[in-house]
Amino acid sequence: MASMLTLMVFLLLSLYTFSPVSSHQHHPLDPLTPSEFTLVRAIVNKSYPSPNHNLTFQYIGLDEPDKPTILLWLSNPASKPLPRRAAVIIRVEKQSHEITVDLSTRSIVSDNVYHGHGYPLLTLDEQTAATKLPETYEPFIKSIEKRGLKLSQVVCSTYTTGWYGEVKSKRVLKLQCYYKEGTVNFYLRPVEGILLVVDLDEMKIAEYYDRSIAPVPKAQGTDYRASTQKPPFGPHPNGATFIQPDGPGFKIDGHIISWANWIFHLGFDVRVGPIISVASIYDVEKQTYRRVLYRGFISELFVPYMDPTEDWYYKTFFDCGEFGFGQSAVSLQPFADCPSNAVFRDAYYAGQDGVPVKISNALCIFERYTGNIMWRHTETGIPDEVIREVRPEVSLVVRMVAVVGNYDYIIDWEFKPSGTIKLEVGLTGVLEVKGVTYTHTDEIREDVHGTLLANNTIGIYHDHFLTYYLDLDVDGEANSFVKNNLETIRTTNQSSPRKSYWTVVSETAKTEGEARIQLGLNQPELIVVNPNKKTKVGNNVGYRLIPGSVAHPLLSYDDYPQIRGAFTNKNVWVTPYNKSEKWAGGAFVDQSRGEDTLAVWSLRNREIENKDIVLWYTIGFHHVPSQDEFPVMPTLSGGFELRPNNFFESNPVLKTRAPNVVPGPNCTTQG
Repeated sequence: MASMLTLMVFLLLSLYTFSPVSSHQHHPLDPLTPSEFTLVRAIVNKSYPSPNHNLTFQYIGLDEPDKPTILLWLSNPASKPLPRRAAVIIRVEKQSHEITVDLSTRSIVSDNVYHGHGYPLLTLDEQTAATKLPETYEPFIKSIEKRGLKLSQVVCSTYTTGWYGEVKSKRVLKLQCYYKEGTVNFYLRPVEGILLVVDLDEMKIAEYYDRSIAPVPKAQGTDYRASTQKPPFGPHPNGATFIQPDGPGFKIDGHIISWANWIFHLGFDVRVGPIISVASIYDVEKQTYRRVLYRGFISELFVPYMDPTEDWYYKTFFDCGEFGFGQSAVSLQPFADCPSNAVFRDAYYAGQDGVPVKISNALCIFERYTGNIMWRHTETGIPDEVIREVRPEVSLVVRMVAVVGNYDYIIDWEFKPSGTIKLEVGLTGVLEVKGVTYTHTDEIREDVHGTLLANNTIGIYHDHFLTYYLDLDVDGEANSFVKNNLETIRTTNQSSPRKSYWTVVSETAKTEGEARIQLGLNQPELIVVNPNKKTKVGNNVGYRLIPGSVAHPLLSYDDYPQIRGAFTNKNVWVTPYNKSEKWAGGAFVDQSRGEDTLAVWSLRNREIENKDIVLWYTIGFHHVPSQDEFPVMPTLSGGFELRPNNFFESNPVLKTRAPNVVPGPNCTTQG
């Protein structure tokens, strides 16, 4: 019988009433609206009126005002609205243009041709068009017939080509094809040996290879749909219902979300997905909101595969800069992707023709109550008395799921009343596999670069590196980055029987070079402090980075994919705030050469002490596939936390009252 929990949502205080942004006034960080996308499209098309231009929109996003301008506006949001501008990248006549559009004056402020290396974000429309080309390509049709396959059951998927030292390059994609007969899980049935190269500017097949024939893995046992499963079935847990009779405990006003002692802005971008801005927490003692995070998002996701063979070496992907994390967002399923108490939000981006595209239920916001404990203590040291105090933890979660090819990424931002922000990513979906002749591990006599998962099926080794952009403003913009090194001290006198202890030796990074950190066994505590603000007892107020899912790149630093992904060479970077430095892999990532990355910017070794600084943190996974992840992968999660560190004078949730809970019918106590 399903247990029933009735939670009366609690607030630490009455909800803070943010200065309202009326329906006629934008918050300056609001994402572009459908009508604004339409206006951008009209303004740009007007500048290129000839139909022969074959103009395509590769990116349209908010060109937010400079940070000081926004902070000034936030101090008086009833003042004059700030101008709205859009950052636009188009392809026209085989060139990339960077355009700034002023929406208030309906004019183009700047239009510059990009002459550097690399190409802009791929659109879904051009990828779809590319995958249809093989259907009428005679050499491909003959190759399929040669393998005894049905053309109608073949589907193709797009892959970026990377850069491997070429002096010149064209804007191309590679296609690998799969066989879907007998299953919807076509990624597990690759048609090996066939490779197509598509010229995107000409939208035609530029190169074609049919090098070898390998068995197509069987469809049996690969379908993951519930309707196709047969006994014996797996476990069937009893359900639990989370009920809030008075509705959600949070409020949404435009893109501003307020809950318990938190308030923040939720945005969306076609390249990176959810963006959290101006996150502030209410300090009960100071009776005011204090800013923690000015802006945060996943800047890049680097996924290199470890098969260097001819048909696989190029599979080293940058999912944000090449495919678009926001563009890859999918509609969330109520009661499955998000719990019953979730509130959903739609998201919009501009398609290749500039027409706005709606993603229904792209984001969900919900309160999480999973039985975690916020704090507790039982005291038995007082004679004849037992004192027990427990506070259950309730948190607020913002979630999006991006599906980039075979992988599903679950992105969570979790806000806790204690002041902690927990950032987590869940990896699920379908493994990238290679068709081979092997049916048992005993047959393998060479490095196959993966794990034999099923007959004729190798799951290829690979990595996932997610680099977060975190513009922390800990109680103000001027911050410093402190490394608290834990050092062993040997006792030198006879006053103690102890021979050693450890203590903290603090080091404040003065330049970018001093803040590059590769985490390991003896990692320091990493804290962003405000050196201009102290607690009553004299500590600098701060926020601590608590790492998780630490992994280092194992590719050599001179390998071409790692040159492009050099921003993963360190787990932690700190840079001075620069509005133009937000994409860790560069602005034009497709076929880039590593010349415009976080690693390159940091070489300037700029001063970062008591400055407006940005913390970059990379979480990583080395993934060795296993049979337990076949045919669909149970979610693998990792993340990290941003936790108050002398930010408050004392525990900010000490006086939090426990929510009222109505016990379910299965709730019993045994003595």
